[in-house]
Amino acid sequence: MGGEQTTPEFTKMNPNQKIPVLVDNEANFTISESGAILFYLAEKTGKLMPSDPLKKAKMMELLMLQMSGLGPYFGQLIVWAAAWGNEFPKVTERYQKEVMRLLSVLDKHLQGQAYFAGDEFTIADIAFFPWVRMAHVHPVGEMLSTQGLTYLNAWYERIAARPAVQKGLLVPEPNPPEKQFKAFVSAVVGLGDVHA
Repeated sequence: MGGEQTTPEFTKMNPNQKIPVLVDNEANFTISESGAILFYLAEKTGKLMPSDPLKKAKMMELLMLQMSGLGPYFGQLIVWAAAWGNEFPKVTERYQKEVMRLLSVLDKHLQGQAYFAGDEFTIADIAFFPWVRMAHVHPVGEMLSTQGLTYLNAWYERIAARPAVQKGLLVPEPNPPEKQFKAFVSAVVGLGDVHA
């Protein structure tokens, strides 16, 4: 939260100086990037990933959609709407529309199935949850009209009710919103000082 990701120790683990980073001491292995970490852990444990190759491929398709679509676009929406205080409304609107489009795609995908990979909770669900949650709990989420997204909202409620998800939302203990926002702004390239 205070720029620790720029220290030589952290930079050695991830030259991109971003979180998350996973150090698997048992395997003497370090990996970064949330999607890669999720995939590594699922492969290592044999959990949260379909064994059927076709279902696994579909799960990977959705995981890649989160990594290349919803995550980056929602992240940019937060940068332009919040960090830059909507100083450039046309830019904010572009990301708002793309996030809504992607949320609609997800809503359609969930029609007739409980999870993104069908009837099985997987790392694709884990990857999407924090971003869909932002639409429900972050002030920028007020810019998004999620009321009509019946299947996505039901999925969100189903995932949010899972005991492990509730526990995970508290690890680490959340910082006050103003501290989170300050750390976020300081890490925004071109605005903050962490990556200056």
